[in-house]
Amino acid sequence: QVQLVESGGGLVQAGGSLRLSCAASGSVFSINVMGWYRQAPGKQRELVASITRGGTTIYADSVKGRFSISRDNAANTLYLQMNSLKPEDTAVYYCNAVSLIVPTVLNSWGQGTQVTVSS
Repeated sequence: QVQLVESGGGLVQAGGSLRLSCAASGSVFSINVMGWYRQAPGKQRELVASITRGGTTIYADSVKGRFSISRDNAANTLYLQMNSLKPEDTAVYYCNAVSLIVPTVLNSWGQGTQVTVSS
């Protein structure tokens, strides 16, 4: 079992910045990939960015060049630095961890943190 707790959301004006954090606990040794997803009202949850244990990253086209994902494996913490925020970035942001304990693949989610960008 992996537990995830997000923090760092809030209200910011367009053009501003926020940094999200996600603290992982439990069976953290089993975590392979971590990521941030977001869900806006009336829309499906979508991948924002992900990072492997080795540091390989993937970004949604809509956030490339503005957002940066990183992880501190020693501290079991995931980060999302969000710069040049736009109103369309408004959503609940969720931390995700994919763990492999052979033969089981486990998908863990945080409770979400609200990000609101005003125009």
